Amino acid sequence: RTLFLWCLDDKGFMILRDIQQNFHNQLDAIYDVKEVDSFFYLLTDHYLSLTRLSLALEPNIQLDEEIKHKFIEALERLEKQEPIQYIIGETEFFGLKFRVNEHTLIPRPETEELVQWIVEDVNTNEKSLNILDIGTGTGCIAVSLAKNLPNAKVYALDVSKKAIEVAKENAKLNNVDFTFIEADILNYCHSALDAESTFDIIVSNPPYVRFSEKQNMKPNVLEYEPELALYVNDENPLQFYEAIVEFAVHNLNTGGKLFFEINQYLGNQMKQLLSEFRFTDVELKKDIFGNDRMIKCVYCK
Repeated sequence: RTLFLWCLDDKGFMILRDIQQNFHNQLDAIYDVKEVDSFFYLLTDHYLSLTRLSLALEPNIQLDEEIKHKFIEALERLEKQEPIQYIIGETEFFGLKFRVNEHTLIPRPETEELVQWIVEDVNTNEKSLNILDIGTGTGCIAVSLAKNLPNAKVYALDVSKKAIEVAKENAKLNNVDFTFIEADILNYCHSALDAESTFDIIVSNPPYVRFSEKQNMKPNVLEYEPELALYVNDENPLQFYEAIVEFAVHNLNTGGKLFFEINQYLGNQMKQLLSEFRFTDVELKKDIFGNDRMIKCVYCK
């Protein structure tokens, strides 16, 4: 157990700047120094509603016992490399706030790029648009699209009931409304959707990390984020994509589009899969880190 040497003022209160120093004393050996600062500022914002500027102007802010223990607990969890997003229970994605917990993946910047691609690709003059997000998790893709494409009717599908509960909370938090479907795309029952529901866009960020790649994952991912949403067998790493493509053949409108986030090492295999199902205009796109991360294509019956 960590030995905490907290500094108190002469009235027995904790000084906030001393907490920041304690964070560095305990965490600099585990994380980058700038990352430790970012943890501290996220926690002060979450627990105290204080901005970084406020802290710079008032470094001697005093904390009571209750808040002090919240910082102690957060520091203990960070030492175990638990993600800061799970500690505070929320994160930001596409300029919006999202609740997260152990039943959902933490939204990534690469997925924001996927959402941006879809928003830019859509003709905003269209009167209506049906969009399906498969494997919605926190609902970050579905919520962001519903928020930025007001003419869209959005559906969100996930196999996890607990993930759908989080996604519903995030839809309410961001004042958007769409249809939720609890179903397994690998064993999909078409009756789960209304008979008239065909789609103009199907988007998915399904599990795509091969088990052999787990050795490259950081402890904060390996030990805390849900395996169900992350990993696939090496023998069939495209199983979710194959199921979604087969579903799309029956449920995309002519001229409809598929958008995927993908494993950076499987871009060529994805292009081959889409061509086998006679999708056209296949476009593979790199993320901000230079990795093949997104792909889109068009369906023509």
